[in-house]
Amino acid sequence: MAAAVGCALAATPAQAQTHRESWLVPSLHAAGLLTAQRAGAMLLWQRAFSLEDGDRNLRHLRAAYTSPPRFDPDRRFFEWDGDRWIINLWGHGLMGSELYLRARQCGHGALPSLAFAAVSSAVWEYGVEVWNAHPSANDLVWTPLGGALLGELRFTTWELAARLPRAARIVVRALVDPFGELERAAGSPC
Repeated sequence: MAAAVGCALAATPAQAQTHRESWLVPSLHAAGLLTAQRAGAMLLWQRAFSLEDGDRNLRHLRAAYTSPPRFDPDRRFFEWDGDRWIINLWGHGLMGSELYLRARQCGHGALPSLAFAAVSSAVWEYGVEVWNAHPSANDLVWTPLGGALLGELRFTTWELAARLPRAARIVVRALVDPFGELERAAGSPC
């Protein structure tokens, strides 16, 4: 087992990557992720994420497109938008890594994957969450950047797992990318 792990560490992601480029799978994954997040937010924070108050929702929409994203440098580190640091640091970092990882696994390089995470984050802030909250500068910047950092670590681990024995590979990949493994089991090409 130790020898297999050693061999895995010697492999490079470029050597292990076998999928051809696709934007369809990452786009469908992002749409599912954003939809699930919206549904989850509406269940967890019913009043804050309600769509029932049309006037309030339109005020949020109007403000989002007429003023800059929320950023208050007088607030604590990673709480510049009024959210708790744990949501901003880890929640948005994990969301970004999920978006970034799927693009990387579908054959895209680091920069296109970063751009994909950034566009997806902007869609969330200005298309999905905008009805209930003002867009956040922290989220627009950290979601793709934190996502790329964590996502590249996940991608490299996932790729290196190809060198492990089958049982170990299955476990490592399921831990590193549970949603992706479920999608691939259902027939996704990447």
